Amino acid sequence: MKRFNKIFAVFLTLVLVGQGCTKGPTPEAQQLSKPTTLNVWSVVDDIDVYQPILNDFRAAFPNVEIRFRRFRLEEYENEILNALSEDKGPDVFLIHNTWVGKYLPKIQPAPPSVRVAQQVVTGTVRKQVVYEVVEAKTISPRQYRQDFVDTVAKDGIRRVNVSTVADQPKFEDRVVAIPMSVDTLALYYNKDLLNTAGIATPPEGWDQFQAQVRRLVRQNALGEIVQAGAGFGTGSNVERSPDIMALLMMQNGTVMADDNGYPTFERIPPDLASERDTPPAFEALGFYTDFANPSKDVYSWNFSMPNSLDAFIQGSSAFFLGYSYHLPVIRARAPKINLGITKVPQITGNPEVNFANYWMWTVSKKAKNSDLAWHFVNFLTNATEAPKYLEAAKRPAARRALLTSQLEDEDIGVFSSQVLTAKSWYRGVDPKTAELAIIDMIDGVVQGTLDPRNALRLTSEKIAQTIQAPRTQ
Repeated sequence: MKRFNKIFAVFLTLVLVGQGCTKGPTPEAQQLSKPTTLNVWSVVDDIDVYQPILNDFRAAFPNVEIRFRRFRLEEYENEILNALSEDKGPDVFLIHNTWVGKYLPKIQPAPPSVRVAQQVVTGTVRKQVVYEVVEAKTISPRQYRQDFVDTVAKDGIRRVNVSTVADQPKFEDRVVAIPMSVDTLALYYNKDLLNTAGIATPPEGWDQFQAQVRRLVRQNALGEIVQAGAGFGTGSNVERSPDIMALLMMQNGTVMADDNGYPTFERIPPDLASERDTPPAFEALGFYTDFANPSKDVYSWNFSMPNSLDAFIQGSSAFFLGYSYHLPVIRARAPKINLGITKVPQITGNPEVNFANYWMWTVSKKAKNSDLAWHFVNFLTNATEAPKYLEAAKRPAARRALLTSQLEDEDIGVFSSQVLTAKSWYRGVDPKTAELAIIDMIDGVVQGTLDPRNALRLTSEKIAQTIQAPRTQ
């Protein structure tokens, strides 16, 4: 009896991997269908918003176990860097769009196609489950540029060396990371404060924004601000102030960096040289810091105020510039706020420009099975599976075709409507240093310790020091 049970168990195993057929699986199919694990590391969202997609992948690849870990934002990058240095890192992980340059040496670019063992059912009368090796195409750079919004292609496609011969480099455009969503800066507003000030609708342009801030700011007898028109004008206590500053610069025509990533925002762009004698970034910096200048009529903010998000939640600021990920935070901490969200103001007469902020899935150069890892990333981000995440997480889509269905959504419609015109910029291999340099620039101008022109030049020089090479590997 024991011998019979042993024979039956062996037979069942052979059938499940295809050995019960007249023609057994190839050695490659046997190897690729072995039980394997994909280590997937995430940040921001918990596993529940990905679970339907993970279930779909497991149904097609039951031999693959997905170990999903979600980290807190403040610990995530240190965990990634430490793990990769010790060869204990993930196969698939998220990077911020500003991190691509920093992580490029650690990324395995997507190959044109991958070979994976896929489960299929064969036979008509006697059906059997077997594994067959399939060569699946990954998304090509051409398709990537076509399917995703413009700003994504600038971050997710890089020119990399694909040569296998050390002294014979061969550079090609390859996909190095794929997003599921793209967030944008929008304008949150407190309807009750606007109503009290007799403001019927939020601003569409920055000139209207200035006018409304003047009507919304309140000061006590000592001249202290008790109600801010907006958390706007400083660096250190304004949420995502480097993004707001870059947005204003780009809206005013600033070219933030050249093709190799070196900062150029302190210059006059060549196509504007005949029209102006000051860099457009100079005007943007002055416009922004005026809101923290007591001598200006738009004075509405200073260093004694709390963080701009906290001030908005407390009801002491009428406007707040933030992303869609701020919405659940605001609702959780201020459930009774009469909240409105509208598009970020634009410069009247200039092309519409918005600011992009997003995360991208990529594959580690040390992944145990990079073909399987890239197949998983393509599956996770494709047009069929990605909407399951977007709906659960309430995120604006990165794929063009998925944006239209989101425009009427009460929570993310505004953010989604800005994605097509959203831009980002390359901040070197140390984006955190670049952000701190911009914050110091803003605060130095507000405090009067830096002249605006010199501040722009010095900040550009600081960021340029983190640009070690062109945007290739």
